Amino acid sequence: MIKAVVTDIEGTTTSISFVADVLFPYARERIAQFVIEHARDPDVAAEIDAVRKQINESDASLERVGEVLVSWIDQDLKITPLKTLQGIIWRVGYEDGSLKGHLYPEVAQRLRAWKAAGVQLSVYSSGSEAAQKLLFGYSEAGDITPLFDHFFDTRIGGKREAASYEHIKQALHLPGEQILFLSDIVQELDAAAAAGVKTIALDRQCIGEGFGAHPVVNNFDQIDLGSVR
Repeated sequence: MIKAVVTDIEGTTTSISFVADVLFPYARERIAQFVIEHARDPDVAAEIDAVRKQINESDASLERVGEVLVSWIDQDLKITPLKTLQGIIWRVGYEDGSLKGHLYPEVAQRLRAWKAAGVQLSVYSSGSEAAQKLLFGYSEAGDITPLFDHFFDTRIGGKREAASYEHIKQALHLPGEQILFLSDIVQELDAAAAAGVKTIALDRQCIGEGFGAHPVVNNFDQIDLGSVR
């Protein structure tokens, strides 16, 4: 019996285009000026210092730091100070109503149904815990963060590494056969399966292939937790 569901975000609960075409451009447009205007804020100052250390330029100007951050966004690099600053900028956007977290239409209702049935729910994403909470806290379906027991990010390990799912099993205090991991990335599903976790692939684009031996669905409504084997 499945007692816990762990879900990816991008391509699973949320459109890839929302992240690629809304969130990333939103931060890219603002990040250089943001570090200049908020350089004295302790949280921002710490990340500016982290950027300087990352590029080994202790005296880099704020303008130089901004240029580096924009270049990291353009290269789609997953560097901690960039992710943190993106999260801070997104928070401003969510709080002032400029951003609303996208969810596929059935996601919130299905998550609520699983929660009501006593299933433990968690998120596992390469985006930071803070970014995850913003997306679900300011989602098109309202604040659904109370549905989740855990927000796992890459601090627990890479999503394509079986050891990460071993850590998740320990955090959930459940054996792998009682945990279901949902993702649209076959390498992540393979890693989860290698750790003994049950898997289902989300094929939102109805491609119909590329998911290996993992069971495939097109949306959450097609998932029957009672029939997962």
